[in-house]
Amino acid sequence: MKELEKLLKIMDDLRSKCPWDKKQTLGSLKNLTIEETYELTEAIENKNFKNIKEELGDLLLHIVFYSKIASEKNEFDFKDVVNHLCDKLIYRHPHIYGSLVVNSEEEVKLNWENLKSKKTKKSILSGIPQKLPIILKALRAQDKASSLGFDWDSIHSVKSKLEEEIDELNIEINKTNKQKIEDEFGDVMFTLINYSRFLKIDPENSLKKSTKKFIGRFKILEKIVKRKKQKINQLDINELNMLWNESKKIYDSNEIV
Repeated sequence: MKELEKLLKIMDDLRSKCPWDKKQTLGSLKNLTIEETYELTEAIENKNFKNIKEELGDLLLHIVFYSKIASEKNEFDFKDVVNHLCDKLIYRHPHIYGSLVVNSEEEVKLNWENLKSKKTKKSILSGIPQKLPIILKALRAQDKASSLGFDWDSIHSVKSKLEEEIDELNIEINKTNKQKIEDEFGDVMFTLINYSRFLKIDPENSLKKSTKKFIGRFKILEKIVKRKKQKINQLDINELNMLWNESKKIYDSNEIV
């Protein structure tokens, strides 16, 4: 594509002529790539196609940038990245490019993981990035194990397990054993994420919405308290509950405070 050739030529120019671009390394770009990925995620969540287009371009720039730096070290170039991706996609879709017959999305996922394990000869969980955000990491581990048939048989089983984990947490809380409390709390969270899979909801997105809601309501509470010329830390629990309920109503009705 002429557009892609144009981008690669611009990258060559930037790398040879721009003081900032000349300084960049694989390491210096890493955190910027993570930031761009989050910006793309936000644009997708907002269904803002103009921003999605822009953020996809920013990510593509990073891919081209990494490839350019690697080519300077005689490791690989952008064409190698594309060719490797094409080969991998063909290899992992034998039901499209081969004779394998699959009858469902689950069979496609199972075959995908089997092919990955066969090629790397490692655990199916080995490919999960160590630095992945922990909610997503837990979800990916559960998804991958599930693709091999290691999963609960129903949503009721997961719910029962969640209740069991909460009971175990309460036992350790009563014993005031901090290490055990932390362990059991982790089990509750892990099972809660598992529960979200069966509910077919995104646990991170759910938590994000709840956090956004809390922040919005709390900001309203702060304004109400300030208007009353009071301080939050000087109010008793009953007053706080009353003001919190008021702020919830205002937030949910989209009123301006």
